[in-house]
Amino acid sequence: MDAYSTEKSGEVQKAKILIVDDSMLNRSLLSDMLSDTFDIIEAENGQEAISILHEHELEISMLLLDIVMPVMDGFEVLAIMNNKGWIQNIPVIMISSETSNIYIDRAYDLGVTDFIGRPFDERTVRHRVMSVFMIADKRNELADMLSAQMYENEKDNNLMIEILSHIVEFRNGESGLHVLHVHAITDLLLKALVKKTDKYPLSSKEIRLIGNASALHDIGKISVPSEILNKPGRFTPEEFAIMKQHTVEGERMLNDIPFRQNEVLVKISCQICRWHHERWDGRGYPDGLSGDDIPISAQVVALADVLDALTADRCYKKAIPFDDAVDMILRGECGAFNPILLDCLRENANILKKDLTLQSFGHMSDKSIMSAVDEVLKSDGGVSGRSAQLLERERTKLKFLSDITHDITFEYVAEPEMISLSEWAAETFQLPVNIFSPSENEHWTSMFSKDDFVGFVEKMKSTTFDNPIVYGKYLMTIHGEKRWCKVLAKVFWSDSDHKLFEGAFGKISDINDETKTIEFWEHKADCDSRTGLLNHNAAKREITRLLSEANGRTYALAVIDLDDFKQANDCYGHLFGDEVLETMANRIRENIRSTDIGARMGGDEFIIFMEYKGNAEPQIKRVFKGLTGKYKDFDIGISMGVACAEDLVDYNELFLRADSALYSVKSETKNSYRFYNDSIEKIVRSNSGDED
Repeated sequence: MDAYSTEKSGEVQKAKILIVDDSMLNRSLLSDMLSDTFDIIEAENGQEAISILHEHELEISMLLLDIVMPVMDGFEVLAIMNNKGWIQNIPVIMISSETSNIYIDRAYDLGVTDFIGRPFDERTVRHRVMSVFMIADKRNELADMLSAQMYENEKDNNLMIEILSHIVEFRNGESGLHVLHVHAITDLLLKALVKKTDKYPLSSKEIRLIGNASALHDIGKISVPSEILNKPGRFTPEEFAIMKQHTVEGERMLNDIPFRQNEVLVKISCQICRWHHERWDGRGYPDGLSGDDIPISAQVVALADVLDALTADRCYKKAIPFDDAVDMILRGECGAFNPILLDCLRENANILKKDLTLQSFGHMSDKSIMSAVDEVLKSDGGVSGRSAQLLERERTKLKFLSDITHDITFEYVAEPEMISLSEWAAETFQLPVNIFSPSENEHWTSMFSKDDFVGFVEKMKSTTFDNPIVYGKYLMTIHGEKRWCKVLAKVFWSDSDHKLFEGAFGKISDINDETKTIEFWEHKADCDSRTGLLNHNAAKREITRLLSEANGRTYALAVIDLDDFKQANDCYGHLFGDEVLETMANRIRENIRSTDIGARMGGDEFIIFMEYKGNAEPQIKRVFKGLTGKYKDFDIGISMGVACAEDLVDYNELFLRADSALYSVKSETKNSYRFYNDSIEKIVRSNSGDED
């Protein structure tokens, strides 16, 4: 196999070159010169080229681009390729009779790799095209090698930090999970903080660095005598004064490093070491800082350190239940903290509680490492071959499903503004597949009026990253008839830290067509976008109604959590993890009746609500068996907690019972189910605050 081909599904596939020129003769000449080595795709103007790139970006290996063309010229194409980031992955050779320095310099400034003047010489064309292709191919190969090396280097760096921090913990007699938990709490609180307020504009890289630096927060304890460090009783004033010096000593140790003092990680670590015992009201130590005079890195680690210290056994105390520890912090019993951080803790306490029970050695390291590698690869613009194949598979699947369901599905692209229709929709409604400037296109506005469409675009732009669904009802012209239609779209953004609106995927349905699932979205999005099941809010609403109208019917609620789901993401990638979630959703549909309710709560958690007669266990046992089993090379196991409604009509209480049964399964075993019973009642009372 030569350098210009790849192996796909057992067949040798030639690399694809897109030739963009308004002259059919020029395209034909270049195609004849290169078609024996490459697959050729042709476009007669820049707009057509952008349409092809948008649809087949991952397939195009190179662009041969003319400058002077109608509709959209070569420079406009290059500008869009720069804005989209395509220029980083797709080399461009300009082909033109325009040899002015002004043209050539501008082309190179916009990222062109080479320039070939007309008339074309076959030997020159082949030599330059193949040289550029080989350079690009080698660059991609080196990028893959670099990502592998980065992973190993980052892994070694994290390992050394963990070893050092565990030495400190071992000497202090603390749990080896303390560093892991502080890292996890710090990471979650920082992510919640940047979503909640613009006051602390931290990038994903800065959040990762603070998380890594948190491992060194207590390094200064190396200087504290063991008899003080591990004293089981209360410190004397003199002993406490010595203990407090670990903050200053930790900063001094890091500042005494003979090199790399200017590294950001070292600077953040120094802040955390010195000030993670400062408090918002100025009553901390060693410097008595208050408010935002305390760096946000130290503020968050301080809160994380206190929370984990409360919930862990120490030589001087027993562990406090997680919920009680959170309440103590919120009541100010452990010192004063940033009110916004306390809000973040309050709003994410349940997530933290679950995450901390699932943390294990090595998990956070791998998560941090992959985050670091992904971050650099994004900034470099590289996409691995495996990722490209998976993305292409998802694109093909989406196209196939939209065609066979005969829905009017579309993709809206903000720059350049364009609507891409499914092939079925374009053919049925006699519209182009790709419609540029749709609000000005008479074909599009003959179906979707200009004012309504412009209004819908504004609604899309006004959504948020956390709530990306937009919906509207419009009077549209379908097959020459005026019909009320529903338009649903999910907006997507750029991957940068400052999210930029890029476009949306959408669907148009006849309002009277009862077979359209868009009915779920009349007042808000009731469907989970990943699995198509109901979301938790919609399921809760329907279950509450059924409970209130039970009239002697008996129901059971099952709360389901996928075992070891993080391994699916960590070992096989997030696209595979999505496949596992979709597989679980399909199994739920296959194993419940049409009158039952299946829903995704979020993450890897699902619920099933079903009617039963007599004994619920045979029915639950059958469902449990149907949900478990292999998917490809991954064993899907589940933990399930079940509660029977009996005389209950309150959904929250029913859910709390099922969730408590699930918690008891997760704490003792996995891949099993358990019914709520009297032995779990204490957990329910504790969670609801009824226990003394």
